[in-house]
Amino acid sequence: MNPAHLLKRFCRRPQRSDGEQSRERLVRAALRLFARQGFSKTSTREIAEAAETNVAAISYYFGDKAGLYRAAFFEPRVRTEDDIARFSDPRQTLHEALRGLFATFLDPLEDGDMARDCIKLHFREMLEPTGLWADEITQDIKPQHEAFVAVLCRHLKLDQPDDEVRRLAVCIAALGVHLYVCGEVTDVLAPRLNNQPRALALWADRLVMYAEAMVAVEARRRADAPSPRDRAPKTRK
Repeated sequence: MNPAHLLKRFCRRPQRSDGEQSRERLVRAALRLFARQGFSKTSTREIAEAAETNVAAISYYFGDKAGLYRAAFFEPRVRTEDDIARFSDPRQTLHEALRGLFATFLDPLEDGDMARDCIKLHFREMLEPTGLWADEITQDIKPQHEAFVAVLCRHLKLDQPDDEVRRLAVCIAALGVHLYVCGEVTDVLAPRLNNQPRALALWADRLVMYAEAMVAVEARRRADAPSPRDRAPKTRK
């Protein structure tokens, strides 16, 4: 739904076998190094050393450096289907749906450094594209956007989305995207907002409140808008 969309909670995985642990260490080391140095400036040997394994393991698990990069870019996150499920249940109230939506942005921030590395890697991919950003839009951002547009249509009692519903979806998502990708900016502008007790819980409450107000304003705008018949030019008799 947004670059942020990027915006995703990292998987809490059960205990792995030695081989699975080696693979996961490689993904985490690659994420950290690719995020900080970029694809071209990071060697497979450097990644293997950081993961405390051998270079041959990269070929075994990922085929090559590009395969490892793809894994580092896509794997350390919850599946898109699981994120969509958090806000798309037709039985949810608007409040519940918005809380589920913003959880997909805020929950990853509990993972600290790994979340920041994920954000940096996505920024690098936009600035130094390898082709994965197009996949990100197709596989993740667009499905989330469409699912949220459907939620808004349901609560605004619309049969089909129009440009204004899509505009509203982008604006609401932008609230979460900004928090996800601009945490360091907020730390400079208003340090207490991210450092006070229960900061993320308070952010969640406020984002839902602001988004509910945005939906209410859009509903009122539609109710006050003249009908197509009223807008039609009057013809002289």
